[in-house]
Amino acid sequence: QQQLMESGGGSAQAGGSLKLACRGTYIGRRFCAAWFRQAPGKERQRVAQIDGSGNTQYADSVKGRFSISVADTDTLYLQMNALTPDDEATYSCALVRGVGSCVRVVDADFYFWGQGTQVAVSS
Repeated sequence: QQQLMESGGGSAQAGGSLKLACRGTYIGRRFCAAWFRQAPGKERQRVAQIDGSGNTQYADSVKGRFSISVADTDTLYLQMNALTPDDEATYSCALVRGVGSCVRVVDADFYFWGQGTQVAVSS
């Protein structure tokens, strides 16, 4: 099973920014890639997703602050701006191939996962 390789986690102050990266293979138009996060004691949340055509969707809690993108067919990014302590969590990237859109993809459909990277936000 291909493992996605994440980087870019760390600490930031409230109002600051961090950029996460996830190395993998994002080729063609039939894939859905997403960023998830999970804080201690909370359920996993899908915060952003992008399909092979470049269509993106965001959770309401991050809309306008986070941006998901794919560069050079091998890196998935999550730019996180205006961070708040509520954004503190373990962030993971995930990928499923063979789908034209993320709209109907459920969490169980994601086949490839990253190992997770910690994001801490201090107030």
